[in-house]
Amino acid sequence: QVQLVESGGGLVQAGGSLRLSCAASGVIFSINPMGWYRQAPGKQRELVAAITSGGSRNYVDSVKGRFTISRDNAKNTVYLQMNSLKPEDTAVYYCNTVPPFRAGSENYWGQGTQVTVSS
Repeated sequence: QVQLVESGGGLVQAGGSLRLSCAASGVIFSINPMGWYRQAPGKQRELVAAITSGGSRNYVDSVKGRFTISRDNAKNTVYLQMNSLKPEDTAVYYCNTVPPFRAGSENYWGQGTQVTVSS
């Protein structure tokens, strides 16, 4: 059974930093590309950072130079270091495989972690 547990979100002022963590189980973590997605109110969920099993990284333009994704295959954990946060980064952040893990006919998602950036 797949389980993705995100943590580390919170309320931070603009310019601040947060580090998100995601513990994964039930998937063969080490061979899967992993990503961090976010969904802001009224917007579609988007992939903001991804890392392959070999450590290659990609970022959406809006977070390049500010966010860093990393993974620890021994701990089945993926991280997102977020620096220089902006109010527009406010969203619920989710981790998942890339593409998202399918559970039957739907994508599986964990509970996410809320990030709120005040101006």
